[in-house]
Amino acid sequence: MKPLLSESQDDQSLRLLGRASVQIVHDLKNQLNGLKLYATFLRKRLEKSERPADELETVNKLIAGLDRGAADLSLIGQFGQPVQLRKQTGVDLRKTTESVVTELNENPPVTGPLKMRMTLDSDGENLTGDFDTELLNQALKWIATAASKSGTPGEASDFRISLSRNAAGQGVIEWPITDSSNHDPFRSLVGGDGLRLAQAARIIEAHGGTAERQNDRLQVRLPLSQ
Repeated sequence: MKPLLSESQDDQSLRLLGRASVQIVHDLKNQLNGLKLYATFLRKRLEKSERPADELETVNKLIAGLDRGAADLSLIGQFGQPVQLRKQTGVDLRKTTESVVTELNENPPVTGPLKMRMTLDSDGENLTGDFDTELLNQALKWIATAASKSGTPGEASDFRISLSRNAAGQGVIEWPITDSSNHDPFRSLVGGDGLRLAQAARIIEAHGGTAERQNDRLQVRLPLSQ
């Protein structure tokens, strides 16, 4: 029988696997970028010639698919490395969340249109903390997009996100979902959305917070300034 690996050996193997995966992802992304270069050149040729419109549409879809593939590979590369935060003090969590809502309403993600217009409900409590605004913005965007794609909550005309401060001094953000299964979407790692939610959870946890499913809601809790 093969001897079991010690915990330190297992950790070392995982680190080696992570580094190898990052390198493989980097190489694959370079290949996709090369294909995109050729596809872009082909699109320019088609635009200058009188080719059928469906041919140009096919090339545009090909380029969009290559872009999505490259973005997913970049995400896999990020997932294989520790989250490095560049925190700023006194960041207003309300303004950060509002900017995510505004951006998604004005520029829906290319993976599919949002189910409805997003709105933010927030109380008047102090909601400032020490955050990496760029990474936190990305994490909240991924969560909001995934939640909005889970289905239409009832007959509401808006997709309402709530933001408040709890008794433990944490900022609590909640998104409604209608997925009837009991799985935790932050730990599923299924498909591109699953990987994005898993990475979002890592970013939240690196800030000292939590990301989890609470029945019919996705909930994020983040530490706030006292």
